[in-house]
Amino acid sequence: MRPVLENNPVTFMSFDSGYDDADIIVFGSPFDGTASFRPGSRFAPSVMRSESYGLETYSPYFDMDLEDVKVFDAGDLELPFGNAERALRDIYQCTLQIVKDRKIPLMIGGEHLVSLGAFKAISDEYDDICLIHFDAHADLRDDYLGEKLSHATVVRRIWDIVGDGRIYQFGVRSGQRQEFSWACQHTFMHKYTVEGIDVVASKIGDGPVYLSIDLDIFDPSVFPGTGTPEPGGIMFNDMLTALKNLSSLNIVGADIVELAPHYDQTGVSTAVACKVLRELIFCIKKHI
Repeated sequence: MRPVLENNPVTFMSFDSGYDDADIIVFGSPFDGTASFRPGSRFAPSVMRSESYGLETYSPYFDMDLEDVKVFDAGDLELPFGNAERALRDIYQCTLQIVKDRKIPLMIGGEHLVSLGAFKAISDEYDDICLIHFDAHADLRDDYLGEKLSHATVVRRIWDIVGDGRIYQFGVRSGQRQEFSWACQHTFMHKYTVEGIDVVASKIGDGPVYLSIDLDIFDPSVFPGTGTPEPGGIMFNDMLTALKNLSSLNIVGADIVELAPHYDQTGVSTAVACKVLRELIFCIKKHI
């Protein structure tokens, strides 16, 4: 595993602050060892880095510029293919170092299971952490084909850590009947859209939040480059509105997962992912 403090020779655009000076630490977790349909999300961090230079550093939506934000790109973790437990352990250790240094980790996946390692590290530092989860899929199975660690079980494993009343789900439109029934008792699930995010933000107030964005929340007409595309998703402006509503929150960690860039040869999905990353940086920065 590459040490967090090591300089990364190829960075996302303008993420060139030193580690000690940075408020936000970006790192990649290129793991897709439990992908149940189409693998390839392990390539997302490296492809996003190269394609990020196609965007401007300025966001007219937030009226903020990346040149004015201190972000350090720590590169990608060297994760073992096919060993989910070791990969999660490495992600946990990296995230924990960042959090203990009083900085905000922002992870780029990889499949959604990688969120579990980062969330576990942050939950060890913040007892009252909440999860806001954007996704097309519920990810609430207790196991997938007998495996407890899967991108299809990641939110259930996070529930194992935080219990009831701490998980808010948006955009979900796919899953087993049992997952939706289970969510009625254990999570706050807002199906199909991101409507109601402002109400949730008001409810959470100043408490610490981990934000996990599975990019397949987008409709495939906007974002075909993912392992499990699901029709009926949100548009980019819906995501932008949601991030603006979340910018008042104390986001202490975040991730963007499930871009599989090679399924969209136009590059549009990667461009969308990069723009979500840019706006997410500003969403976090608004509060710090």
